[in-house]
Amino acid sequence: MNIVIFGAGGRAGRRAVAEARRRGHQVTAVVRDPAGHGDLGDVRVVAGDVTDPVSIERAAAGHDAAISAAADLSVSPHDFFTASARALSTGLAKAGVPRLVVVGLASVLPGASGAPLMDEPGYPNEYRAFSLGHAAGLEELRSCDLDWAYVAPAGDFDHDGTPAGRYLLADHGDMTSRITYADFAIALLDEVEAPRHHRAAVSIREA
Repeated sequence: MNIVIFGAGGRAGRRAVAEARRRGHQVTAVVRDPAGHGDLGDVRVVAGDVTDPVSIERAAAGHDAAISAAADLSVSPHDFFTASARALSTGLAKAGVPRLVVVGLASVLPGASGAPLMDEPGYPNEYRAFSLGHAAGLEELRSCDLDWAYVAPAGDFDHDGTPAGRYLLADHGDMTSRITYADFAIALLDEVEAPRHHRAAVSIREA
């Protein structure tokens, strides 16, 4: 497949690029500054803005699917994630790319109580603005016509752990769950190659 990956320079994006190449796919890696990402491997690296539908259309033309792992901590999370969701839905549609897999956030998905994980007792609130921004972006996706999947770790990422080479679907968000970026990337590419979740959010946990 030809896969375009937005936010390819970040931790989740880099692992998605690596997993896509491991499977033999052609990859276009979209970053803000290609000059700073010469270490992404044998992929096409291009400049792009995930909040600009014209930029997205240009980068995504001729591709079969898209992954977005983009984030911008220099602006309001609400503004970034809503703008990127709208731009992706518009730009990918114009480019004829039918499938979008988005790297999500556990806090906006239901916890064991059924309420969003960020609203459950004991959930840390220092990143609540970031969570609310993700939630607003997810709502924007729900109003678009693309075939999308919002894929989130059940809890958080394990930055230093040893990858297991597999993952499990989680019944709900779980603050104690940790999954490596490499194992999470397997779930992202599975949703690209053989989609199981359509216009839906899903959480992934360690195997």
